Amino acid sequence: MANHIMNKQSTAGVPIGIKASGMRVERDSFGEIEVPADRYWGAQTARSLIHFAIGSDLMPGPVCHAYGVIKQAAAMVNKKLGRLDQALAGAICQAAQETAEGKLDLHFPLHVWQTGSGTQTNMNVNEVIANRAIQLLAGVIGSNQPVHPNDHVNMSQSSNDSFPTAMHVSALHAIDAQVLPALAALSGAIEAKAGQWMTLVKIGRTHLQDAVPLTLGQEWSGYGSQLRYCQAAIIAVRPALLELAAGGTAVGTGLNAPTGFSKKIAAQIAQLTGKPFVTAPNKFEALSSMTAMLAAMAALRGLAAALLAIANNIRFLASGPRSGLGELLLPENEPGSSIMPGKVNPTQSEAVIMLATQVIGLDNAVAFAAAQGNFQLNTMRPLVIANFLNAAHMLADGCENFRKYAIEGIKPNRLRIGEGLERSLMLVTAIAPLIGYDNAAKIARKAAHEGTTLRQAALASGLIDAKTFDRATDPASMTGKGMSGA
Repeated sequence: MANHIMNKQSTAGVPIGIKASGMRVERDSFGEIEVPADRYWGAQTARSLIHFAIGSDLMPGPVCHAYGVIKQAAAMVNKKLGRLDQALAGAICQAAQETAEGKLDLHFPLHVWQTGSGTQTNMNVNEVIANRAIQLLAGVIGSNQPVHPNDHVNMSQSSNDSFPTAMHVSALHAIDAQVLPALAALSGAIEAKAGQWMTLVKIGRTHLQDAVPLTLGQEWSGYGSQLRYCQAAIIAVRPALLELAAGGTAVGTGLNAPTGFSKKIAAQIAQLTGKPFVTAPNKFEALSSMTAMLAAMAALRGLAAALLAIANNIRFLASGPRSGLGELLLPENEPGSSIMPGKVNPTQSEAVIMLATQVIGLDNAVAFAAAQGNFQLNTMRPLVIANFLNAAHMLADGCENFRKYAIEGIKPNRLRIGEGLERSLMLVTAIAPLIGYDNAAKIARKAAHEGTTLRQAALASGLIDAKTFDRATDPASMTGKGMSGA
């Protein structure tokens, strides 16, 4: 990257303003500070790297990419309104577009744990875009001339409205580009299995105990429907994320932004992204609360809970192969044990359960953060967007891997399913209407205590004959009402 920096050269061959140590000096309102010569960030980013060197969690790249879109849109609107010189606007737009495309990712080093408004990240973006624009205009990087990070790149904006805007833009992109496609593919794979197995009768289970029969397809159709509800819940939060805080500036009043800026920048962001973004109708809510992000995170939590339940069911139904339920045969992806040869473990289910548990934990933090902040600003924003994007990424990857390496390769163990169905005592439910609940219960308990089959116990009771028992307890005939909702 250093080779691409075009500072003016001194007669000694060292760029003006750059020390032999590979550092340059930048200035802000607090004075001078050294900055790596091969980076576009400036003084405020350098100060943040010192004062917020906390942990290893960096601001997610998608937030900076979203910021690139916002800065480009702002420059375009400010140019149209006659507030920004055409040449400066052009250079800012190019640098901002490079930011949006991820071409400048090396220049965004800040940690999540910074000021709660995201000011350090906003200034990091402002400085990077300003210095890159200066470079494009053949100026001296770090000089703030002819492009200033605050006066030009941040024109008509505040961190307080631009960061929540970046949150919404990046969150919506994560939903549309990652979560929803992966979830739809997983749901489709599960529904395809359900269709293949709709006539394969098995024993049902409630309270971890035997219940009446259903088909394996009916069981899996429930999984698919569960995920479709999650998909609908995620889609339902999109309209709230389409509302942008941009134009509210510091406290929601729009101070230092020209009249109509909020609507114009929202329309410009919509044009750049191809998504129907609009200005938030109440900027005071947009800055002081995080209702939309809270709802979006809750929708991801709902998906996590569904995936956890489904993955748990699958690993229990695949338990064995000899001493567990053993109704499902897992694909053999990798050795399951370092000591027990030939072992196949439900590793994909375990990965899903872990990531789902993590997402639920992240959601708890988001819920707490959304209740924080005071008066005109919620100051927990970096935490919320970092958790959301982390959750979205994990869920998207988890859905994809679960589909590819578990769901698509799972097969039914028809022999084991048949054995379980034959041994079940809950087929007695079908003869209860014929001989009464209490009599049917006595037959089931007798079979359980004496170790006989249900048929043997029923015929020994004298309460029902063999023909009637066989007709009533045909397992396939018991599954028909399940699909009608009865």
